[in-house]
Amino acid sequence: MSERVEAPRDDAPSSDDGATGRVPLPPPPAPPTSRLPPVLTEAPVPPARHGRLHPRSATRAVLRGVASVVGIALLAVTAISAYAVADLVAPVAAKPSVRFESEDVLAAVPDIGAMEGGLNFLLVGSDKRPADGSFGDPYLDSATLNDVTMLLHIAEDHSHVEVVSFPRDMLVDVPACQDPNDAAGTLYEQYSVKLNTVLAYGGLSCVGRTIEQLVGITIPVGGIVEFKGVAALAEAVGGVEVCLVDPIDDVYSGLKLDAGVHEITGATALAFLRTRHAVGDGSDLGRISAQQTFLASLARTLQADGTLGDPLKLYSIAQAVLKNMTLSSALQDPFRLVSIARTLQDVDLSKIAFIQYPTAYTADFSAVVPSTSAGIVEQALQSDRPVSFDPDATGNASFGTVEAEGGGEAEPTTPPPTDATAPATTPPATTEPPDPGEVLPSDVTGQTAEDVRCTTANAG
Repeated sequence: MSERVEAPRDDAPSSDDGATGRVPLPPPPAPPTSRLPPVLTEAPVPPARHGRLHPRSATRAVLRGVASVVGIALLAVTAISAYAVADLVAPVAAKPSVRFESEDVLAAVPDIGAMEGGLNFLLVGSDKRPADGSFGDPYLDSATLNDVTMLLHIAEDHSHVEVVSFPRDMLVDVPACQDPNDAAGTLYEQYSVKLNTVLAYGGLSCVGRTIEQLVGITIPVGGIVEFKGVAALAEAVGGVEVCLVDPIDDVYSGLKLDAGVHEITGATALAFLRTRHAVGDGSDLGRISAQQTFLASLARTLQADGTLGDPLKLYSIAQAVLKNMTLSSALQDPFRLVSIARTLQDVDLSKIAFIQYPTAYTADFSAVVPSTSAGIVEQALQSDRPVSFDPDATGNASFGTVEAEGGGEAEPTTPPPTDATAPATTPPATTEPPDPGEVLPSDVTGQTAEDVRCTTANAG
């Protein structure tokens, strides 16, 4: 048996290496000298010197305290903002989404308020009663009719706004629409049907398609507001001032107000917007005129109170809208909705026009149809141009409103006489007069947000 040999316990060479034929490994070569400049840590470090610490000043202590308070405040604001956003998003997520067929035009638009050719927004007011019975029996008195159909057009440069009201009894052609209950289904065209039946037939998107075809524009966004939504919105802005020429007591809408000026909100505001039999000539056209006086006053209120520039008030309005409206899917982002509202903040009131889409009665007076002047309104919307009214158009209408006492533009003053002996002065350079926009014919009624008008009662 061979003798057992112990293995070396480390890598150091042993005295037996030569006897066993092992050759010791040479030591590793020294690393090459670096040709690079020394790094900061290789620089010579001077010896540390210790000095006397100065006592912390009172000013520095106060600043540190203020910084702490600011930090806590920022955390609180962040938490509140997160809660506010969640509070706005939650009611939207709980509602079914409505997609407009023209929504695809927004795909490449970074800011919805700066679309080429302006932004068109469809607002529909439905007469569907809430399930709690607060506005009548939800089964017997309710329907799904778009009794109010308005088009809001915001100019591309945000210099002017047009709000067009379409009569509910206007006969229209309805294009083929996507079935709101079946994404793969299509609803057939309809011809010469009343506008207020389209919502029940094809939903909000189909109403949008119908107005698109009628006016010749693209409508990518819209929303439906029901009874409680109108009341909530009026409360969110703190009330809207309206003027009545005569007292109104309407058993149909529940509106009961004396003649004069009133600040209305909640259910009273809703009744004012719904009343038809008691104002103007008792028709839907008279109701549109009353609605325009309300909306003009609302615009003045929003700008005068700085509501659209106040984050808290703007939040209250957004909350009222999102909780009480069904919005198209492109508007279900609260920030996008607020951005649209903010575009209205600085528009001159004289450049916000409320237009009643011009119509004429059919032979049996059961409906109305677009008049020849409708083409001029459509042309203004298509070309993104402002409009101007014939001063006598609304005043001469058999339905509608009258100018409020003291309202309207101030009378021009007579310039003082000039001194013939005074030295001649160089006349100021002439400038191009502002574009008056599309001058509307005398049968197109409406008003600007600057005009203060009073609603007239039905003589009957």
